[in-house]
Amino acid sequence: MNVIPIDNPNDPQLQAYRATRDADLLREQNLFMAEGRFIVRLLLGGGCRYSPNSLLVTQPALDSLTDVLGAMSDKPIYLVPQEIMNGITGFNIHRGCIAVCDRGPNLDAEKLLRSIPPGPATLCILEDLANHDNVGGIFRNAAAFGCAGVLLSESCCDPLYRKAIRVSMGGCLTVPFTRLRIDSTRQMLHALGFRIVALALRDNAVNISDAAELLRGRVALMLGAEGPGLTDEALAAADAVVRIPINRGPGAVDSLNVAVATGIALHQCSRRL
Repeated sequence: MNVIPIDNPNDPQLQAYRATRDADLLREQNLFMAEGRFIVRLLLGGGCRYSPNSLLVTQPALDSLTDVLGAMSDKPIYLVPQEIMNGITGFNIHRGCIAVCDRGPNLDAEKLLRSIPPGPATLCILEDLANHDNVGGIFRNAAAFGCAGVLLSESCCDPLYRKAIRVSMGGCLTVPFTRLRIDSTRQMLHALGFRIVALALRDNAVNISDAAELLRGRVALMLGAEGPGLTDEALAAADAVVRIPINRGPGAVDSLNVAVATGIALHQCSRRL
C-alpha cells in the first residue's frame, strides 16, 4: 500500500480534496467524491464501474479497510488526523474516509439500452428531479429491485454528487445511468420492447393494484419532480399512466415522496419479472 502520512493541512497533495464541497468544480475536472467506509469498500471491491484515484483517510478508517486496500495498488492513500480532514473538506467526515474518482465517459443511451438482456426488465426514467436525496433514494430502490438502468433528463441533478451517492448506499455507483431527451427515447424503448408507464396522480390513471399487465415484462417507469410532477410532454410519451392510491381523508397528504413511490412501483414490477 502506498500510504502517505500528512500532518500539514496545506500540503499540495491534498488539493483535490479542497473541492469536496464544490460540485461544479469537480464536474469541470470530470471528478466526483465518495465518502464513507461502506461506499469506499464498494469502490474497492470491484462491484461498480468506478475506482478511486486516491483516498483520504484517518487511522481508524485505514485500519477498517485494510482487507480491500490491495485494490489501490500504487495509488496514493493520504493518512491524516481527523481535524485536518475536517479542515480540508469543510465539514465533519465522521467515518474518516473519502475518495476522489474519475467520472469516465458518459454512457451512451442506446448502448446502455441495447446491453439489457432479452426478457423481463425494469428501467426508471427521471424527469427534472432537483433533490439529491430523492435521486439517491431512487437509485437505492433501483439497486434493491434489480433495475436495469436509470435514464435522466438533462435537468436532473447529479447522481454522482456525494450526498446522492451516500443516500443511495452506493446504488448510484452500481446501477448504470445516462442522460437523454425523454421525447427522443420513446421510439428506441418501443423498439426494444419496453412499455413506458408514467406514475402520476391523474384522473385517468390506473390504480397500481389493478395494473398487473402494465407492469409485466419490459417496463420503463417514468417519474417527475416533487410538486410539478411529469410535464405534459413526458406524459404524452407514456403508453399508460399509473397511480398509487393514498388516503384522502382529513389531514392526509396530497402525494407520496417520489423515492417512496418509486420503491412501491419497482416492488410491483419485480413481483412480475
